[in-house]
Order: sequence, then structure tokens, then C-alpha cells
Amino acid sequence: MDFSSLKNQIIVRVGGIALTLFVLFQLSYSNSYFLTIIAVFALAVVQVILLIRYLNKNNEEIEHFFEAIKNDDFDSISDRTDDKSYNAYLHHRFEMVIKKLKKARLMRDERSQYLSTIVQHAGIGLITFNAAGNIQIFNIAARRLLGVDQVKNIEELRSISHELIESFKALKTGGRALIKLEKDGDMQQLSVYAIELILGGENYKLISLQNIQSELEENEMEAWQKLVRVLTHEIMNSVTPISSLASTVENEIMYNLQVEDDHLNITKDDMEDIHLAVQTIQRRSEGLIRFVSDFRNLTHTPQPKFQLVSICELMDQIELLLKKEFEENQIKFQRSVSPNNLSVQMDPELIQQVLINLLKNAIQALEEKQERQILINCYQDESGNTYLVVRDNGSGIDEEALSKIFIPFFTTKKKGSGIGLSLSRQIMRQHNGSISVKSKMGEGTEFTLRF
Repeated sequence: MDFSSLKNQIIVRVGGIALTLFVLFQLSYSNSYFLTIIAVFALAVVQVILLIRYLNKNNEEIEHFFEAIKNDDFDSISDRTDDKSYNAYLHHRFEMVIKKLKKARLMRDERSQYLSTIVQHAGIGLITFNAAGNIQIFNIAARRLLGVDQVKNIEELRSISHELIESFKALKTGGRALIKLEKDGDMQQLSVYAIELILGGENYKLISLQNIQSELEENEMEAWQKLVRVLTHEIMNSVTPISSLASTVENEIMYNLQVEDDHLNITKDDMEDIHLAVQTIQRRSEGLIRFVSDFRNLTHTPQPKFQLVSICELMDQIELLLKKEFEENQIKFQRSVSPNNLSVQMDPELIQQVLINLLKNAIQALEEKQERQILINCYQDESGNTYLVVRDNGSGIDEEALSKIFIPFFTTKKKGSGIGLSLSRQIMRQHNGSISVKSKMGEGTEFTLRF
């Protein structure tokens, strides 16, 4: 019999007690053997006491084992497992569990060290803090960007930038902010991105920081170059004919001024030519004035007046305003809003202006289509971002035009001003949102407004 087994030990001990009690029961029917009865009874009591001590000893071993695991004190367990004199089977099982726990702890520590090394040497700044602002992670890149060493609470960074700390607190999951920060006389443009986490029942926030000053400067230079090309094209298209016509009129007038007698040699045909030239100059000048006016409107958009707006009510107003155009152009207009009570903080007049511009563009894109459809889909994602998607089944936009579509004054339409989409992007930026476009030739175009 394997007495190292806890189960076998208990069976043998309980069996011995049962046998002793059976003998005691048999002897109790006899008046003789009084001393034997007492001896057997004492033996039964001793067996019960030894069984209780044995079970208590095992309970103590198990209790110590779990307490050591709770405190990660595996060495104390190993010291006790060296003693094989009492319960080798139990100790053997303990050792097996200890080996697995040590292996798991080693793997956990290695993984933790691996992730910590990655976080510390990541190319972007990473900061995590809890609801009280206490910082858990503050990597090397973050320290370099903010010019600090060790920080325990985000409030300690307020001396660097009040705006930065307020953005840390205000941003929700998926939220972004662009913060200007001066460091050693150089201006930094910090792109701030936030993710909210729940670990162990406690709320945490992960902030990523990246200096995008050089990227912004490159984009700004590229945008200026594109804008200058467009402006040059528009202005030269008007100024060149004006200059040419003005030169023609001037030559005609100078010729007649050089005539010696008082009778000018101007025929009716010459007067008509001069009149036509002056009319052309006037039209081109008015075109330049409109161009400058459009440019001024683009650079002087009003500040949004935010209020909570029901998306369903906004869709009702848009549909009412464009209902006649939809009917005249035989367009099937559909909309969907999920959930029905979806509301967004916005300036309703400015967003209405954006949507009307997108819908009128869609109407023009459907001119060559037999079946004409426009769909507006409004929904909210898990992060709380709201999307308004305007989709048509028109002819689509080619890739070259798509890359320039938000450049001011760029247009593919004969009578277009080229400021509608640029103005729409500016309005969405004022709402801390964005506008994007996807298009495929022959299949249609999709504009997405993200709040």
C-alpha cells in the first residue's frame, strides 16, 4: 500500500479506527475483560487524535502553500518541501505546482521587461496616468519632447503648458489635439492622441505625443505652392486679356491723338472695337473682384456658435431646402440616422452650409446618370465619434482631381468657384472634426464628415 498518498493514509487511519470501534463494541457485551475494554477504548481515542493531527498538519501545509503563493514567496515553500518525512506525496505535488508557477512568473517578467523596453524606446512619447493624475508610464521620448526628467503627476507638467494638461484631461478615446509648445527657443507642434483604459477596475488614460512641426511645415509649403499655382492661373487668365486689350485701346487712342488737325480719324468700326475692348476689360475686372471676394470669404469664416443639434431635425431642414432640386433632377434621396435620437454639438448654420454644398455637388455629378441616387447615412461609433456620410452613384472623380479637390479655387466645373470644399474643410476643422472623400470612376463618390 502506498502510504505516501494522502487518500490511502486517510483510508488506513479511518479503517483502523473502525476496526478498533468494532472490537470495542464486541467486548462491551462481555462483563469480563474490563481492562481490555479500557485499553481498546484508549486506542480508539489515540487513533482519532492522530487522525485529527494528521489532517491538521496537511491543512497547515496547504494553508502555508497558498499563503506563500499569495505573497510570491516560493522559496519558503521549497524549504519546507525538502522535508520528506511527513507527507512526500503532498510535497511532491507542491513541487510540481511551484515549478509551473516559477516558469509562469519568469515568462511574465520577461514579457513585462520586453514590453517595458519597447515602450521606453518607442519613437513617440507615451504617458499613462490614472483618474487622480498619477503617472505610471513616462517614456524617454515623452521626457525628451517635454524637456523633463521624472514626473509623478501630470499636474507637475502644468508649468510647461497649461493647454497641454487641459487637453490630457479633456480628450476622450480617439480624441486628438494639436498643441503648440516652445522648447529651447524652438516651436514644437505636438500631436496629442488619447485612449481610455480600464485595468483592475481603475480608469487609466494613455496619451501619445508626437512633434509634427517638420511635417506641418512641409505640408504648409506644399499647400502654399499649390495655392500660388492656382492663384497665378486664375489671375493670369484675367490679367493677360486685360493687358492686351488695354494696349490695343491705348494704341488706337494714341494714333488719333497724333493727328494734327482737329478732326479725329475714328470710324464707327474703331469705336465699336474700343467699346468691345472696354466691355471685355470690365467683365474681366468684375471676375477678378469676385475672385478676390471669394478669397476673402475663404479666409474669414465666422466662428462656430455651438449648440446641441438633433441630426434628424438637421436632415429634415436639408431635405426641405433641396426637395425641389431633387424632384426637378429626378433624384431618389434617402437618409438613415442611427440611433434616431442622435445629437451633436455643432453650429447648425455652418454644417448646413457644408451639407448643401456636398449635396449640390452630388446633384451635378448625377447629370449623366439615368438612375440617380443620393444617400446620407448618419451614425455613431463605439468611441463616440459621429459620422455623416454623403454618397452618390454619379460618374466619380479621377485620381488626379481627387488629390487636389480640397485646394482653394481648384475646380473641374465650368462655373465653379473652387472654394466650396475648401470652406467645408475649414468649417469641419473649426468643429474639431474632419472631412474626407472616396471616389471610384463610374461608381460614385462618398464624402464623410467626422465629428
